[in-house]
Amino acid sequence: MSWDCGLRYMFSVSPALQQGSMCILHDKEDLSRLEMVQKLAKDGCRFLQNHSKGPERTCESDEAVRVRLRERGYDALALRRMSSERPAPAASAKGGGREEARNWRYVVVSGTPEKILEHLLNDVTLDDDQGTTQGRESDTLLDDFLLTYPVFMSTSDLCQALLGHYCTRRYRGKEERKEALERKRKVLHLVSQWLSLCKHFLREDEHVKLFMKTLYRYVLDDLYEHPALETDVRELQKLYQLHLRHTVEEYSPQRKSKALFHQLSLKENGLQSRSTQRETKEVLCHVYITTDSYISMKAHAGTAAQELLQAVAERMDVPQGELVLVAVTYPEGRLLLQPQDRVLTDSLRPVGRLHMCRKDLGDVLNPLTDNSELQHRTARMLSLNTWDVAVALTSFDWSIFDSVHEQELVYFTFSRRTSSNHTVALELLLQRCNEVQLWVMTEVLLCPTLCKRVQLIKKFIKIAAHCKAQRNLSCFFAIILGLNTAAVSRLSQTWEKIPGKFKKLFSELETVTDPSLNHKAYRDSFKKMKTPKIPFLPLLLKDITFIHEGNKTFHDNLVNFEKLHMIADTVRLIRQCQRDHMGNGISQKSSCEVRAYTDHLHIIDNQQTLFELSHRLEPRA
Repeated sequence: MSWDCGLRYMFSVSPALQQGSMCILHDKEDLSRLEMVQKLAKDGCRFLQNHSKGPERTCESDEAVRVRLRERGYDALALRRMSSERPAPAASAKGGGREEARNWRYVVVSGTPEKILEHLLNDVTLDDDQGTTQGRESDTLLDDFLLTYPVFMSTSDLCQALLGHYCTRRYRGKEERKEALERKRKVLHLVSQWLSLCKHFLREDEHVKLFMKTLYRYVLDDLYEHPALETDVRELQKLYQLHLRHTVEEYSPQRKSKALFHQLSLKENGLQSRSTQRETKEVLCHVYITTDSYISMKAHAGTAAQELLQAVAERMDVPQGELVLVAVTYPEGRLLLQPQDRVLTDSLRPVGRLHMCRKDLGDVLNPLTDNSELQHRTARMLSLNTWDVAVALTSFDWSIFDSVHEQELVYFTFSRRTSSNHTVALELLLQRCNEVQLWVMTEVLLCPTLCKRVQLIKKFIKIAAHCKAQRNLSCFFAIILGLNTAAVSRLSQTWEKIPGKFKKLFSELETVTDPSLNHKAYRDSFKKMKTPKIPFLPLLLKDITFIHEGNKTFHDNLVNFEKLHMIADTVRLIRQCQRDHMGNGISQKSSCEVRAYTDHLHIIDNQQTLFELSHRLEPRA
């Protein structure tokens, strides 16, 4: 935003600013605009010039110029001046100095949530015809705010603040009416951007539902006086499926005879006929078949015990009629689940630790004691095509990653109380990555013969290479880390039998996972990959955590917006990875047999058991 607009906004337009407020100006040319200073002086504003000229202050250090807004003796907003990408206004005929050659804008350094939002609305520039923003800087600032606002204000507070900005004070003259309309359109534009960004992420939030219905009613009431808002109404209708029981007549009786009323009535009826598509959230459900191993499978809120029974029976090749599902609810004991009983609560938590048992409710089914079954198990894995396995793993991971929202990383990092409901997809993908690593260990350590174990490791090396080729870095990392765990890497007799070309391929793949120089090899390789692609999320969360731990969230009770900008810049990687510019879809078709195998992984999650299996295969010398 230009210097004129910035100061006029902060001192003249802002209703919250009291007379006697103070602003510090650092450069002499800032005082050269006498007309503006005189106008602001009439409003009771005082200006101070910083006369200190340290050696670091040179004519090139323009970005060091900062402006502070004070209210009631306290700092409320700190801005930094920087060069804008917007086209600078034409220079005057009398001279085009350095100030005319460059166009300035002010970005937020820190401030109170209310002042940051107020500055944000002022910084938005609307196109008169399209109602869209001009310039990339405003969009970036808006995106930073919408991604990180949960850090310093709740969704309810944001909704109330937006309603307050929309319902501006009554205007008296033509100019004030124009300013009020512009402010309303800016609020509606911000809301549209918010809904576009959040997609289904906040659609079920009760505060957002009430806010959208209230705002929509306000906009309908304003349409008769401000017909220009009709475009914004259409955008709201398009982005948010509103279900209003009342008609436009009840809100605006003065518009009954207007043609505009008939158009809006038709649009609203069309909205009422549209059904809200509630996104079905899924979790990875563990069904234990021994005391320390389980079958992992996807489950949603309505999953019944019968579905898990059928899936486990097929995976373990056991007649379904012999099995029952038991929920171990400590300390109460065992709960026998009937076929139609739900296995998950409304909060997507299991009703207890789920165990698959014989119908006599005896010991938990233990299929690992039968050597013939172990031979069949290894033969089944070796019979699968490595590319098909990689495709099935990638398809499974992509179905989760595609639903991960950038804001989930913010909730996850800052550990807000509501994060459990807002990080389901992120936690699901992290859990899947961990389970693939354990699955690799389980398959190798349950393979009883040396020659088959060698074939199995070769197969996993090829699957890892295929996952990398399919741009699934999450599964790629999990497989390599699984082969590198102590329980598997200590099998020296097995690794000695691996052919040289596979050892070389494995060494090349290991290089990508090398953590030295802050995972430089991985980052370089990842940058070269086209989108869409699945990143290794633990590393991304590590980057965000370092930013969070290394920078204060608040400075003197003001939100450190520079820190939030860095976090927003990092989490936007999720959005970039999910884009598909050239139609290079990451998901491919795989056979039903392979999907049935990879969608229901058999996993041992007890590290002591895994080490015991490793020492049983190759005893310590």
